[in-house]
Amino acid sequence: MGRHAEVIGGGIGGLTAATALALGGWTVRLHERQTEIRAVGAGIYVWDNGLSALEAIGAYREATLGAHIGPAVEARSRTGRTLYRIGINGPGQPRCYTLLRDRLIEALVHAAERAGVELVTDSRAVSADPDGTVAFDDGRTATADLVIAADGVHSRLRDSLGMATRRVRMRQGAARLMVPASPDYFPAEDLVKHLEYFQGRRRLLYTPCTPEHVYLAVVSDVDDPSTRGSSIDLESWVRSLPSLENLLRRADGIPIRWDTFEYIRLRSWSCGRVAFLGDAAHAQPPYLGQGGGTAMTNAVSLAATVGRPGLALGEALAAWEREQRPDVERTQRTSYRMRLLNAVPDAVRDPLLSLVGRTSGFADSQLAATKLRPTAS
Repeated sequence: MGRHAEVIGGGIGGLTAATALALGGWTVRLHERQTEIRAVGAGIYVWDNGLSALEAIGAYREATLGAHIGPAVEARSRTGRTLYRIGINGPGQPRCYTLLRDRLIEALVHAAERAGVELVTDSRAVSADPDGTVAFDDGRTATADLVIAADGVHSRLRDSLGMATRRVRMRQGAARLMVPASPDYFPAEDLVKHLEYFQGRRRLLYTPCTPEHVYLAVVSDVDDPSTRGSSIDLESWVRSLPSLENLLRRADGIPIRWDTFEYIRLRSWSCGRVAFLGDAAHAQPPYLGQGGGTAMTNAVSLAATVGRPGLALGEALAAWEREQRPDVERTQRTSYRMRLLNAVPDAVRDPLLSLVGRTSGFADSQLAATKLRPTAS
């Protein structure tokens, strides 16, 4: 008799897990609380590990169609001086593609449909039981051999089981928005790069996504008045980063999406027949661009591990966590530590980044997660 899974959450991790399980012979039903499965956010970095996961579930070609493939990631001072550079997408270098989130979600939905996943929208799960029972807000229940809680940083399933041992709502967050692309922002050789600017407790991340649009992430403290409301305070940001005035002016009137960063650690990634995935299990600030990548890699690994012949579900979930958790949490910790750069004055941070950015150890720490690969079945 075949095995059945209920997946809670129609985001990147949930869709990837559902598809990987269905490809492994499971019947799968995925629940999304919104009335449609849609992207939340603007652009997204997908490094080698995430690209490998997309390849594993047959979503790579569609997801990466039209993706931007840049030559480098660079950190810069407020005046535009390069502090360090990491080469990408060249021979012997890690891949890092930047995609539109809605393109990625659409590709994942199509992969799930091809694999036979049943997609149910407007379906809000409120709790789970270790025996594999999920309760919904309309009184329905569902029981499965495996429940995957991929319901985000505010996971109701995780909290209903009391799984979090540490949850830090951080002092920083980001306003995300898309602005029109223009040759006026930078010299031609810089327009194609991923650029991160530092000034005081603020950062600005510039990422080309398509020929028409650029993704900006404006990072500041949660109490910074420049990012309150529905749009950023352009005059304040131009004063912080005057070399980016042409770019910042194009953000005038564009609505922002604000997210406060969180760090979450669980006592275990599973409880009975319930497994936790993505931000519900290992939320991290986005300083490494690995939230989506680790979720996808972990999702494919979960499906492969529970599909191993001869392993009972409990043994498989324990093996999955034992094999995946150390590297994922190492990525979490590295990203979490990077918040400390926000508190360092420019006069100290700029020469510090220039110095450590030339060391192999720094690059290795930034790129460690890109070497993760989904577990083979």
